[in-house]
Amino acid sequence: MDPHLPHTVDSYLVRIGATRPGRPDAAALRELQLRHLTAVPFENLSIHLGEDIVLEEQALLDKIVADRRGGFCYELNGAFAWLLRELGFDVTLLQARVYGDGGKLGIPYDHLALRVGTDDGTGPWLADVGFGDHAQQPLALDDRTDQEDPRGTFRIGRAPADGADGEDHGDVEVLRDGAPQFLLDPRPRALADFRAGAWYHRTSPDSGFTRSPVCSRFTAAGRITLSGRKLVTTVGAERHETPLGSDEEVLSAYREHFGLRLDRLPTARGAGASASDG
Repeated sequence: MDPHLPHTVDSYLVRIGATRPGRPDAAALRELQLRHLTAVPFENLSIHLGEDIVLEEQALLDKIVADRRGGFCYELNGAFAWLLRELGFDVTLLQARVYGDGGKLGIPYDHLALRVGTDDGTGPWLADVGFGDHAQQPLALDDRTDQEDPRGTFRIGRAPADGADGEDHGDVEVLRDGAPQFLLDPRPRALADFRAGAWYHRTSPDSGFTRSPVCSRFTAAGRITLSGRKLVTTVGAERHETPLGSDEEVLSAYREHFGLRLDRLPTARGAGASASDG
């Protein structure tokens, strides 16, 4: 596809291996989210390839649809929002702060998630194709009970404290297997609002994304991740690591497991653990 041509819903659906749904209902949303998670990798490679990250719809579609790349939350959920809107879903961008080590909250606009309305009277739904290892299915945003998912037990609950500005905005926590994942602000946002968060994650030594290149996607049975020169596959509780030696082995793994055809390896900017959110 010529990246300068207008993008179409059909080209996006081909990218994720999905068919056009008959209506924008909850079943269609579940199918589209799963297809996206298994086809489009969560990756921070642009940071380590010296590529700019542009939070504009055309640029995101060029990258994910035309160039068949992945991205991190701002890119993946930003592009997915476009697709869902074009298919008739009601979509609102939401900002969240991610819980890190010791329960410390990350920066505002740490994460971009989606509130999605459907035409079947269900929902609203929390849809997310950009949090790394997270829920496989959209979560019922107003449900305060446990929600069973193939990737764990999730719960959305009222946040224990008011917002950082002292105002109560109705923030909620998203928990997985009892552990808080992120703090979600329900107020509508625009894609441009996330530019400062993307800049931080692209440049700050305190961001996990600047420390090591990582590429990961859902599989039918688990997850596959390439972190530096280590390929990790997980199926349930089983984890298998394969060290990769030569540059060609790593480039081949990007092609075989993630569909990414790179002409050079991403260069790590520092040592440390990789991030799995954002």
